[in-house]
Amino acid sequence: MLQDLALAVELQALDRKIASLEKEIATLPVHIAEIEKKLESHKRRLEAGRAALAANQSERRKLEGEIQVHEQKISKLKGQMLEAKTNEQYRAFQNEINWAEKEIRKLEDRILELMEQSEPLEKNIKIADANLKVEQRQVDAEKKSAQERTSSDQAVLVEANTQRAAIVAKMDPKLYTRYEYIRKKNKGVAVADATDGRCDACMISLRPQFFQDLKAGQEVLFCELCGRILTYNPAVSFENNIAPSLK
Repeated sequence: MLQDLALAVELQALDRKIASLEKEIATLPVHIAEIEKKLESHKRRLEAGRAALAANQSERRKLEGEIQVHEQKISKLKGQMLEAKTNEQYRAFQNEINWAEKEIRKLEDRILELMEQSEPLEKNIKIADANLKVEQRQVDAEKKSAQERTSSDQAVLVEANTQRAAIVAKMDPKLYTRYEYIRKKNKGVAVADATDGRCDACMISLRPQFFQDLKAGQEVLFCELCGRILTYNPAVSFENNIAPSLK
């Protein structure tokens, strides 16, 4: 194989490695952002549960305060009732006491409802809090792993780019310029094998003389359809590879 062709093949393998590393380096922050977004969603649900429980407890305290006001009013009315001078005054005080006691019962019923509602809230908050702590540890571990992988990939990428520069320095400048043009035009693939008289990239049948020239390996040849640099790849004969004992 011609030296420049061998360098082009080596360069393409390195370019594929570089592209893979760059893709992974670019993907890892996105992955971290996704898991952090999921964690943030769980945090918001936990905070919503805590807010609902706090509102429940606040309403209960408010209702308990109202009960206390009614009880104080009842105590005062009972004292005034003892000083009533007529039956009408007595009945009036009694009616006010009955109304206040009725209001207390309503408030107590509402407090019981809130207490019943608070039990599943407290239970769900405890479960969500425990799950969040576990998930936080998992996210932290994933982030650490992703950061370590990124650092490793970046180090390998620096080395790969150094190797690439060394290969480019050895290549014929005109061939490298054409290699870059073909690579950018064909989504990173500048070199293709030719097997059984076809270009493996675009599958065009190569002219017999062209294919013979390619096999001879005296010059760098390009596919007449897709323009990729071609390398001769002999077809494998499975029949010839069968062990004598199996024939």
